[in-house]
Amino acid sequence: MKGSLMALCMFAAGIAMGRWGIMPADIDMQAATTWCLYLLIALIGVLLGSNRRLIEIIKSISADIVVLPALTVVGTLTGCIAAWWLIRETLTLPECLSIGSGFGYYSLSSVLIIDLRQEAIGIDAATQLGALAVLANIMREMVALIGAPLIAKWFGPYAAVSAAGVTSMDVTLPVLTRCCGDRAVPLALFHGVALEICVPLLVTLFCML
Repeated sequence: MKGSLMALCMFAAGIAMGRWGIMPADIDMQAATTWCLYLLIALIGVLLGSNRRLIEIIKSISADIVVLPALTVVGTLTGCIAAWWLIRETLTLPECLSIGSGFGYYSLSSVLIIDLRQEAIGIDAATQLGALAVLANIMREMVALIGAPLIAKWFGPYAAVSAAGVTSMDVTLPVLTRCCGDRAVPLALFHGVALEICVPLLVTLFCML
């Protein structure tokens, strides 16, 4: 919850700085965004490589653990298609799919969308799309944080882990552990790692359509 609120505050601060011209005019924002993206991807690799439980996660892989991330991807993209049907006059289907493909990873998905779509639709439209990605994925994280106990109670532990998306490996892991038990930890960790790998692949794919 704290991380989500902090991200929203930083997002609002960025809007205010851009609106009031606080940032120096000689900064190339496009280049800065691209380099921040490269740094973020590198830090993801460092995070995964330094995880001491990575070998344990790999060894604990079973059929259930492998299938759940795939079902999360299918379920999320199906929901994106349903959402697009309701707002199809506002966004295209690939744009809806690219937003949903963040799986709760708002920082990486939003930057990727802006970077990949600005040449096709312009920087203003791409920035708006990135802003939607931030808000949609933060909302997913907050719903998982608040609703995980109810989701686990009504639909089972797999549903709670799936709802958390990428955040099942970090932000929502303590909540998932409390409401699903310690046995859900390897599942949640692998689920988050698998989706984290999928985010840049799927966002890039849908942005190129």
